[in-house]
Amino acid sequence: MTHDNSDSIQDVLPADEPAGDEPSKSARKRERLALQDLAEEMLGLPRAELEGLGLGPDTWAAIDETARIKDRRAMRRHVKRVANCLAREESTAPLQALLDARAEQARQATARHHRVERWRARLIDEGDAALTELLDAYPQADRQRLRAAVRAAQRDAERGRPEAPRKLFRLLRELVDAADD
Repeated sequence: MTHDNSDSIQDVLPADEPAGDEPSKSARKRERLALQDLAEEMLGLPRAELEGLGLGPDTWAAIDETARIKDRRAMRRHVKRVANCLAREESTAPLQALLDARAEQARQATARHHRVERWRARLIDEGDAALTELLDAYPQADRQRLRAAVRAAQRDAERGRPEAPRKLFRLLRELVDAADD
């Protein structure tokens, strides 16, 4: 007897994956949870940024109601309500683009902060060698002001005092921010 290896599609798909075009129960749940995460992030944004998204009146009513909710469980239910408003009435693409842009700005600010921290640490540890590299990277920098700030930061770092290293950090941050603009 020959065995036919052609399984029906129902035998091949997992139990939670339907054979038709509609998404599975698990896929719908993942979409719903992603929409709730999006709604929660949206509720943390300033109103001025949300106004450019063209949200509907029901969504605005839900957003305005957020301020009066204090209970954590009630807030979870409220986030679900806002997510449902987004699913019914809104296109989430502009909101996602706004959130992505904000995340990119935060990532860039963090990278800039770390770059300034590395420069400060190098200037305090290495002195003139690092200062020469910094001046090569940022030729518009005030050489005398930087050299004085580095010397003071080195002195204060040896004494365990934070004032001059902080001033050096602020000076470097101004330099890096001016160069990035």
